[in-house]
Amino acid sequence: MNMKRRVFLKGTLASGAVAVAVGAGLLTSGQVLASWPESAFGNRPFNDALSNLHGSADLSDSDAIEIEAPDIAENGMVVPITIRTSLSNVESIDLLVAEGNSPLTSSYQMTPAVAGFISTRIKMGQSSDVVAVVKSGGKLHSARREVKVTVGGCGG
Repeated sequence: MNMKRRVFLKGTLASGAVAVAVGAGLLTSGQVLASWPESAFGNRPFNDALSNLHGSADLSDSDAIEIEAPDIAENGMVVPITIRTSLSNVESIDLLVAEGNSPLTSSYQMTPAVAGFISTRIKMGQSSDVVAVVKSGGKLHSARREVKVTVGGCGG
C-alpha cells in the first residue's frame, strides 16, 4: 500500500481538528449535518408538502420573485433553476414542482449574506409549473413558471 506522507498528515490533522472542536462543544450536530424536513419530502400532494414545511399552504403571488428556468427542458434529469427575490428579511426559499411525485425538490434556510438568491438543478419527470416559495417577514410569497420536459429533446 503506497500512502503518501503528506496526504496522511493532512487527513490526520483535519480529523483531529474536527474531533477537538466537537469535544469542546464548538460544533453541534445541527451545524455539522443539515436539518431534514422529512415530513415535507416524499410522495404527497403539493399543498400537503407546503403545509408540512411551513404549517400553512396560504401563498400570495409576488412580482418580487424571479424564476429563471428553460421554457423547454431537453433533459428532465437536470433542469437548471435560479431564484432571485428583492423581498427583504428572507428567511427561506423553497423550490417545488407542482405536478411532481414528490413536489418539494429543495428547501434553503437563508442567512443575510445570501438572502434572496439560489441557483440549483432539479429533476422533473414531466412538464409542470416550477414554484418558488419565499418566506419573508413570516409570510409566504410565491411565483410560478411553466417548464416543458421533452423526452429525447424533440421539443414536443
